[in-house]
Amino acid sequence: HGHQPAFRLPEAMRVVCSEDSFDRLLARLALHELDVVIADSPVPSGSTVRAYNHLLGESAMTFLGTSDFARLARRFPKSLNGAPILLPADGTPLRRSMNQWFDSVDVKPRIVAEFQDSALLKAVGADGLGVFAVPTVVEKVVRAQLGVRVVGHVNEVRERFWAISAERRIKNPAVVAICDAARGKVFA
Repeated sequence: HGHQPAFRLPEAMRVVCSEDSFDRLLARLALHELDVVIADSPVPSGSTVRAYNHLLGESAMTFLGTSDFARLARRFPKSLNGAPILLPADGTPLRRSMNQWFDSVDVKPRIVAEFQDSALLKAVGADGLGVFAVPTVVEKVVRAQLGVRVVGHVNEVRERFWAISAERRIKNPAVVAICDAARGKVFA
């Protein structure tokens, strides 16, 4: 929903959304093929790409599942021990954070699948193959879309979202509108 303000600007504008690996998106940003990259990690210091990180906000995580998994809410997070789970791909900031949290609460879920693509992860979760986590800021939307239930909330695992631009100050009106809406509505 963060993109909607860009479609409501007075000047006619076409918004093109692309999904790709972080590195490829940054390369396209450097070539000025993209105006902004929205990502869950900032451009690392020492990157060859000259880009600027703008923190949009951060969110706790909510574990969701089909009604088959609703019973796991009772003893959450211990109930995740041995439970089938769908996780983001290894090496992602969110996955590292989740792994640390599982260790801290001494829980070992049964990993059914790992995903690069969060939309695919949610679709497989909606099919009932396992419990999955989404940022709490989108929990209501995902529940309504997929008809899934809350298994538990985790404040210790946080996902941060960044707007990455080629210039220090974002000037493109569509990008400004998206960033302002994210800060003002989504992460407020």
